[in-house]
Amino acid sequence: MRIGIDARLVHYQQAGIGQYILRLTDALAALDNTNEYYLYQSRKDRTRIAHAPNVHRRSLWTPSHHRFERLAMSVELFLDPLDVFHSPDFIPPRKTRPPNVITIHDLAFLLYPRFLTPAAARYYGQIDPSSRSAAHIIAVSQSTKRDVTRLLGVPEDRVSVIYEAANSSTRPLDKTQAKQHVREKYQIEGDFILFVSTIEPRKNLPTLLAAYSKLRDQYKSVAPLVVAGHKGWLTDEVDQAIEKYKLGDKVCFLGAVPNDELVYLYNAARVFALPSFYEGFGLPPLEAMASGTPVIVSNVSSLPEVVGDAGILLDPNDIDGWTVELHRVLTDDTLHAEMSAKGLKRAARFSWERAARETLNVYRKVAKP
Repeated sequence: MRIGIDARLVHYQQAGIGQYILRLTDALAALDNTNEYYLYQSRKDRTRIAHAPNVHRRSLWTPSHHRFERLAMSVELFLDPLDVFHSPDFIPPRKTRPPNVITIHDLAFLLYPRFLTPAAARYYGQIDPSSRSAAHIIAVSQSTKRDVTRLLGVPEDRVSVIYEAANSSTRPLDKTQAKQHVREKYQIEGDFILFVSTIEPRKNLPTLLAAYSKLRDQYKSVAPLVVAGHKGWLTDEVDQAIEKYKLGDKVCFLGAVPNDELVYLYNAARVFALPSFYEGFGLPPLEAMASGTPVIVSNVSSLPEVVGDAGILLDPNDIDGWTVELHRVLTDDTLHAEMSAKGLKRAARFSWERAARETLNVYRKVAKP
């Protein structure tokens, strides 16, 4: 087979779907030396993705998230003799001769339209024609598959659930060395609470800030709250919460953190917290568990699938509950050790090798004449 994969987003976004593309293509290259892979990258992107003799780079002029990208990509791909084309960002070319596979990571934009900017709403409005034209859809969780079938009316047999996995560099490190690295690199001392995500309304950081404020007031906790992730959009509520609770010098905002640094933060943290309203999969809590760090997450969407009984699940609006459970994990060494062991075991169930194998099976299925 000649398999095309849209890898343009790697140039624009190193988090989220950009990471999905990098990890999946690496795993496919390691797994499969028979089929030919053509990675369509931005013409501005000079990086080499997935080093292997059967992986080839192609350049596209069409920018990612452009209003006319489906039509423009159709023109650029018209003469390419592909057997299947995979769009990891769910927007396929409007018309291509090979069948399209698309990955839908979540449908938060349909469930929570108030969390979108007008430009984002226009872009994500393409989901209907994209899902109709796709030969097959990959959903990254059972939760996302349920949303796809319920909200888009896609038959269940056209949707396959293929779980993501932690970054291969995410692993348990010597905790003392990890804490020393974080202390020297970021001037963060002792135990701390870690939040990893782009800062945008769906991630519900204001609830964590409210719980953290109560944690300091009621339990006299001095553990810092560390936020790793760049500012996304509609962040006014976060700024207002920081001012309301007088947390300006108590919360450490690191901005975007590269993967080779995130592994130290995951290992050095006492607890990872994500009170998100909705997750298509939930990669940061999985990576925290893979590092041996206890996790507290919301009990909604895909997060119970990923965390299972290895973490603490809470209502995303239950500020008192978040306060109490953060205090427990910060102070109870027995609980901390139990959660760490369960998290490592749970995280081991997910692998990119398995994701690549199942994705390749989808390619084979749709490429049949």
